Amino acid sequence: MKSRSLVVCLLLAVPALAPAASKEIQELQRDVALLQQQIKDLQRSQDEKFAAVIELARQSIEAANRASTGVAVISSTVEKNLRDQTAQIAAPVQGLSTRLNEMGGELRTVSQAVSDLTALMNRLQAQLTDINNAIKVMQAPPAAPPQAGGGQPAAANEAPPMPAETMYNAARQDYVSGKYDLAVQGFADYLKYYGNTGYAPNAQFYIAMVHFVQNNFEAAVKEFDSVLEKYPDNNKTAEALLYKGSALVKMPGHKTEGAAEFMEVIKRYPKTDQAVRACDERKKLGLNCGAPSAAPAKHKK
Repeated sequence: MKSRSLVVCLLLAVPALAPAASKEIQELQRDVALLQQQIKDLQRSQDEKFAAVIELARQSIEAANRASTGVAVISSTVEKNLRDQTAQIAAPVQGLSTRLNEMGGELRTVSQAVSDLTALMNRLQAQLTDINNAIKVMQAPPAAPPQAGGGQPAAANEAPPMPAETMYNAARQDYVSGKYDLAVQGFADYLKYYGNTGYAPNAQFYIAMVHFVQNNFEAAVKEFDSVLEKYPDNNKTAEALLYKGSALVKMPGHKTEGAAEFMEVIKRYPKTDQAVRACDERKKLGLNCGAPSAAPAKHKK
């Protein structure tokens, strides 16, 4: 009985609830349609923005390509200009280098020719000296007969024991072989008979060098002074100045004088091996190689 009453009540209530449910469904449909429209608008906005991004990327790629093309053109132009300039400069420089090499060869040839000529003149001078000595011997008066009481005859003009070149070469060989006593005697004999020949400065220099290598620095300085005074501006002047300075430096109390001699070498013979060595010696003494403040002091004999 109660079940029937409940069913009747529900049937009576359905017509009353139908209008309310229909209204809610319509509102729900309207909300769904609005949401779909918002989704469509959002999709369209996203599509437009994505298209804009794609366009910007395309424009950026085109700009990058144009820039790359421009850089390639500039690089090609610069390389071409560099090649052209290199070609324009290389030919004159190569020609100048070739000419300098040729001039260097010519200068070496001239230098060798001068050296050969100097050696030839020295030999000729030595031969002339030999001839003059021979003439003097031939022109000398005959020796006087022995005097009563056992007296000795007057001495005739003394003749050289051997030609100049032979005497010099023998003394030079003794020097190279370390036979210093024989070398000094040989060079002294050469200076005695051939003191006015081309090899005389060399002979005097080697006498000084014998004293130098034997650590007899006082005598060495005196002999180097003889080279500088008797034979000024000869082929041994620079070396004589250099070794004189070295000898003075090795003598107690004469380092300042030795340094001054080194400075004289640098001043008188710049751009030579002797000047380089003299500069090195001054640096060992803690001095520079600039212009000297005064003339080198002369060592007293």
